[in-house]
Amino acid sequence: MRFIPVTCEEQAEMLRVVGADTVDDLFVDVPAAARLGRPLALPDPLGEVELAAHLEDLASADSHAGSVVSLLGGGCYDHYVPAIVDAVISKPAFFTAYTPYQPEVSQGTLQAVYEYQSMICALTGMDVANASMYDGATAFAEAALMAARVMRRHRVVVSAAVHPEWRETLATYVGAGVLDIVMCPMRDGVTDAAALRGLVDDRTAAVLAASPTFYGALDDLETLAGIAHDAGALLVAGTNPILLGVLEPPAAYGADIVVGEGQPLGNPQSFGGPGLGIFACRQEHLRQMPGRVAGRTTDVDGRTGFVLTFSTREQHIRREKATSNICSNHALNALAAGVYLSAVGREGLAGIGRACVAKAHYLESRLVETGRFERVFSAPFAHEFTLRYTGDVAAMQARLLERGFFAGLDLGRFRAEDAGCVLFAVTEKRTRAQLDRFVAEVDAL
Repeated sequence: MRFIPVTCEEQAEMLRVVGADTVDDLFVDVPAAARLGRPLALPDPLGEVELAAHLEDLASADSHAGSVVSLLGGGCYDHYVPAIVDAVISKPAFFTAYTPYQPEVSQGTLQAVYEYQSMICALTGMDVANASMYDGATAFAEAALMAARVMRRHRVVVSAAVHPEWRETLATYVGAGVLDIVMCPMRDGVTDAAALRGLVDDRTAAVLAASPTFYGALDDLETLAGIAHDAGALLVAGTNPILLGVLEPPAAYGADIVVGEGQPLGNPQSFGGPGLGIFACRQEHLRQMPGRVAGRTTDVDGRTGFVLTFSTREQHIRREKATSNICSNHALNALAAGVYLSAVGREGLAGIGRACVAKAHYLESRLVETGRFERVFSAPFAHEFTLRYTGDVAAMQARLLERGFFAGLDLGRFRAEDAGCVLFAVTEKRTRAQLDRFVAEVDAL
């Protein structure tokens, strides 16, 4: 956008044309109480050198994962991003690309999306994947709506062990009464299967759960799938893609729709976003899947080509007829995920997953040994775990931040019953020396 200055004479002429005497006359419909009535209290302008220095001062006042040792998780993780990821996604053809409606000029973007979808299918064990959603929370909500369309039922049972922000997003989506949401309690950090059996019936479209859960525990997806399928319902399973190199894919446990937050796959934390909503399902549900799908075809000369498919124009211009009101996607984030998975490969992803799990279990046992923390759940966990702190969590976190650590996520902010509990995440970036130093600082509190 380019701003063109106007002269006083030109301004006066514009006001005359619209029938106003002064610029203030243009705002007469705005109540006087809502208008400032004085000039903005802005500082004097700065030169470029001075402005850059000022911005650096502002930035240095914040603590970020690059300046401290981060043990934060809960949906956004400090993983290593290979240099090739930024090198590829920064190419203008990708970085500035728009919606690939015209395949004849968008083959590169469409192929990149197709490759991303193929990789997500390989990770999840699903038959088809879309070009991505906004984030894990929107993918979760869209999965509930899709299940209702597939099953022609309007009731979903949601595990209380699912990320609370995912559940809040679902509640916002269905606030107008589109779906009935039934909450299933959790037990030991995972879904209470016994309670679930009493909540699922022939009105249930889907059971929505996640493994790992919000608390880091591994849920029994096979049992949950059996309960859902016995009632003719679907299982929507949330997952963490970085762990699918070491865990069985959700499809192996009977999941019908798989969703997840793809940020760990080559995307920086970036103050919490943008994210990447992973969405995959079984072939028979393809036409009810929201979002875009890139497909591979051949042209009249037999050459391989890529196009958008199974996405009608109604998806974009007739929202009431669409499978989803999300008619876009986070293509650049999906591209980053595709580049990341291509760079690390199958064995590399498995190695990253093993490192995360091993380091998390090491830290968990060491923290318990200090006597400052105690275990809350007995369920197995992967690279996140929940412990209860014996003192004041806020004071502990503030003290350890001064020592250069983000000391986990205070779960009391989400649920009163979890007051005193802290969720820790350990990625492959954490070294043995960093973990030992953190334990020593905890022990000295």
